[in-house]
Amino acid sequence: MTIFPSLDRPLRLGTRASPLAMAQVHLVAEALRAAHGWEEGRIEIVPVTASGDKVLDRPLADIGGKALWTKELDAWLASGEIDAAVHSMKDVETIRPEALTIAAMLPRADVRDVLIGAAAVEDIPQGGTLGTSSPRRSAQIRRLRPDVAITLFRGNVATRLGRLEAGEADATLLAAAGLVRLGITDRGTPVPIDVMLPAPAQGAVGIETLRDNEEVRTLLGAIDHADTSDCVQAERAVLEALGGTCHSPIAALAQIEGNSITLRAEILSPDGREHVGTKQTFDRHNRDAALTIGTDLLARASPELRALFSA
Repeated sequence: MTIFPSLDRPLRLGTRASPLAMAQVHLVAEALRAAHGWEEGRIEIVPVTASGDKVLDRPLADIGGKALWTKELDAWLASGEIDAAVHSMKDVETIRPEALTIAAMLPRADVRDVLIGAAAVEDIPQGGTLGTSSPRRSAQIRRLRPDVAITLFRGNVATRLGRLEAGEADATLLAAAGLVRLGITDRGTPVPIDVMLPAPAQGAVGIETLRDNEEVRTLLGAIDHADTSDCVQAERAVLEALGGTCHSPIAALAQIEGNSITLRAEILSPDGREHVGTKQTFDRHNRDAALTIGTDLLARASPELRALFSA
């Protein structure tokens, strides 16, 4: 067993209390136990009901944005109630408190969206309705199918599937990674990434801790998947350059090719009518190149589209 002298108690992992978040924190715990030869009791899971899970009848951007997924866990890290926080990386704000750092990411899961209720985007009924709370998914569907109406679907996976089954929409879109982590593998059809580019960091699980806690950073670093970390950091650099908010339809996907990253990114108007995209390859550690992609997208956008981004 790997011994860290000052950690004479279980490592405390904080997480949202949703079923998907709990599934993800157990993946992290399993990886840590395997990496360090730990027994079950060496890790304590500490769940919290995040603010973003409490209000489900309004878009996230209207009630505080992505910070509603992280603020309770941030406070627990600062107070020492937990040693690390486990996040879905696509839900983590681009600019984080200076005192915190993402110390590790698990290997990325399937990045695609899954369409449930129709076999393909073109098979959604004419004039039908798609349930989603994502500005990106809304804009992409409106670009592909201007006839399809969007209705707000928030809540966990079970809630959204229940609303679909109740007939509140003809179809919905969910992340493939989340469905797989919940053991739901028999619903819907993955949408190819050349049809719908995913959200930045989709499918990635990150573990955050205090920047100055070298001991916990070392523990977590043992399970870091370098390819995932490099790709997600590149996608988040695009977000940073764009200055996007929860209102801003943004998609990005980085993929490793040898010592390089190929990154595709796009921004859209909410109605899907304007679309600016790019695909570029650069050294996998060249963060400035990823930032430049974001500024290039804005430079090629109309004034109306640029106004959605507040860099």
